Order: sequence, then C-alpha cells, then structure tokens
Amino acid sequence: MGHRITVLGTGYLGATHAASMAELGHDVLGVDVDPGKVAKLNDGEVPFYEPGLQQILQAHLAGGRLRFTGSYAEAAAWGDVHFLTVGTPQKTGELSADLTAVEAVIDSLAPLLTTPAVVLGKSTVPVGTAAVLGARLRAVAPAGDEVELAWNPEFLREGFAVQDTIHPDRLVLGVDADRPGTAERLTREIYAQLLAEDVPLLVTDLATAELAKVAANAFLATKISFINAIADVCEAAGADVVRLADAIGYDDRIGRRFLNAGIGFGGGCLPKDIRAFMARAGELGVGHAMAFLREVDNVNMSRRAAMVERTRLAVGGSLLGARVAVLGAAFKPDSDDVRDSPALNVAGQMQLQGAAVSVYDPKATESCRRVFPTLTYATTALEACTRADAVLVLTEWEEFRQLAPESLAGQVGARVVIDGRNCLDPARWRAAGWTYLGVGRP
Repeated sequence: MGHRITVLGTGYLGATHAASMAELGHDVLGVDVDPGKVAKLNDGEVPFYEPGLQQILQAHLAGGRLRFTGSYAEAAAWGDVHFLTVGTPQKTGELSADLTAVEAVIDSLAPLLTTPAVVLGKSTVPVGTAAVLGARLRAVAPAGDEVELAWNPEFLREGFAVQDTIHPDRLVLGVDADRPGTAERLTREIYAQLLAEDVPLLVTDLATAELAKVAANAFLATKISFINAIADVCEAAGADVVRLADAIGYDDRIGRRFLNAGIGFGGGCLPKDIRAFMARAGELGVGHAMAFLREVDNVNMSRRAAMVERTRLAVGGSLLGARVAVLGAAFKPDSDDVRDSPALNVAGQMQLQGAAVSVYDPKATESCRRVFPTLTYATTALEACTRADAVLVLTEWEEFRQLAPESLAGQVGARVVIDGRNCLDPARWRAAGWTYLGVGRP
C-alpha cells in the first residue's frame, strides 16, 4: 500500500528520493525553503544532471503522485512519514560537518507535529546526531513521545542515483532501542517492493546506522588512495598500475572496483565525509583510530598537484603561455557535479601558473562557470583541443574513451595526451603518433 510521504530538502539527495518514492508507488510531497527550486521542480525541471531522474520526476508530477511545496505546515498536516534529506557540508575552516540545515528542518517541522509521525533521517551526519535530534523533536513537538526519529542512510552513487534508490544493494535502518515504535513497520511498508526483491534490510541502533555511510565512504576513499600510492611505486619501478590492479582485483577479498589510479576522488561526499569522520572520532576521544584517514586525504589531494607538475614537464618545463586542453570537469562521469572536483581544480591551478586552459565537459559547463568563471569553456572536445600543447583527460566520460586520436591530430599544436584517469588505450594513441602519458604506467 502507498504511503503519504514528505521529503524535506530537495537538493541532489532529496529530489532523487522524492521522485524514486513516487516510482515505488507512494504519494510524495517534496519540501524546500528555496521558492525557485520548488517552482523548477513543479515544472518538471531537475536543477542538476542525473541520468533517468527527469523522466520519472515528470511522469509522477503528471500522474499526480508527486508535488513540491515551500510550506512545512502543509507537510506536517499531509505526511505520516517525513524523510530528512538536506545537505551536511563541511564547516568553513574546520573538518567537521555543518548541521545547520538539518537542525533547521527539525526546528521547522517539530512544532507542527500534533499527531503521531515518523521522521526518517537520510542525511550523512556525525555519529550521535540522531539521538540529539530525536530528543529535540520530542521536546518541541505537540505530539511529544508519539513522534519517532529513526535513521535510514543513503548510499547513492551519482550517475546511478535512481537505480541505487529503486534497486539498492542493501537498506539500513537505525532505530531508538529505548523507544520501540512504528518506524521499522513503516519502513518495511515503504520499501515493501524492494524487500520482495530480496534486498536485505539491516535493522540496527541509531549510532550504527549513522556510521554505516561514513564507514563505507572512508573505506572507498582508502581504496582509491591506496592504488594512487601504489601508482607512484609503479612509476618509480617501471610497472603498470592498471595491470597490477587487474592482478590483485581478481582476489574477491579485494575486488577490482575503486582500484583505478588517477587524479583522485572529489565530489560532495567522500572528501567532506572522511574529514567529518576524523573530526567526530577526535570528539569521541578516538582520533588516533582514524589518523590514517588524514594520510588518505593527503595522498588524494597530492594527485592534483602531481598532474599539474606532469603537465608542466610535458609542455617543456613552464606552463606560462602554454595552451592546455582539459577534457572533463565534473568530479565523475554521468554527472554535472563539480564540488571538490579534481579535474576543475587541476584546470584552475594550471591557469594560475599562466597556462591558457580550455575546458570541455559534456554536462558540467554551467556548474563550472559558477565556480570558476575565468576559465575558457569550449562546446566540443575538438574546439577545446585547438592548438593545444597538451590534451588532458581528467574525467572518464564515455565520449572521451571513444575519441579517435586521428580526429584530433590536425587540431592540436602538439600530439601529447595525458590520461589522468587511465581510460584511454595507450597503444592506439601511440600508434597514431601521440606521446601518451598515463598515471602509474610505463
């Protein structure tokens, strides 16, 4: 049976979750304090690029199963389950997470809850947050102890977010052991379609559920920094990190995914999540246990400077006056997200060192302009490469994997390609007369 669900916050996570819940058969009301965002979503416009999202959003708006509002009063009166999906960015000048938006949602909703309700947190928060928010909710809500707070962390991958919501590899629900209520029953009803497909549901305490997301991200970040550190050893020894990753990836205890050397990770989750994890561990008195994450972060950030240095050497020792084409600016393919993007950071650093940088990305140009208006943006890969002294591939879009080296040969100033994601075929580019430079490859 369908539920009346509200989704509080309609950023990347919220908009995806709202449309996906409608897809699972529920009646959904998305809530946001930004009137512009609400208007856009009600018109069927997604303010970011995520494959498949616009189609399901428009379908369920048209079918009457989904709508958006700016009114918390409307949300409180309408829904029986409220998903909390606002962002928790890194605090300015600190490692820890900024919980302002999460607290604001609780403070806006709580006074309006006059009947029993369940609030399901999805945002990534420092461990211990849910218990504090639950107490705050019960203290302020007129319904008091009849209001429950549970935690249902998201595990979305940008570019696959709809798929990951509708067909996840697992569901996690953290409940307050001292307050047995209806949260688990309602969660099972909401996700009934997924549970029927044998998606595992792990019911835990609140703290374990909060840690599930940050622990997963810390592990993935560690895996990426591990292979990037190994890439340095490969370069020094004349080995090939791609073949090495294949060799160790066949071990199912290790696995091949996330073992791709390159310019490192970025985006709105991994960097800020591991920093917030370190900060929270310190507050709990176990900072030493997470100290290795500082090195994971350091290895990751050093990849960017290393790529700038590699480019400087490839264009003759100075970036001043060099023409550099940068293919890819989003932090990963199939996304227009440039938050903490290694590709955009490298482009910016090269421009600061005097290079004329031309950037092309299939989807992220508008996002880039807002963050880095001084860079030059091309409308095609061919245009970006015009008279370039070096071509850098920094986001592994399929369009770049398929590039024909012959088609660029007449366009560039020098046939030098630097593959920051090890996504091109070195033999093919070298056969076409190019100098090919990968990461951790001879």
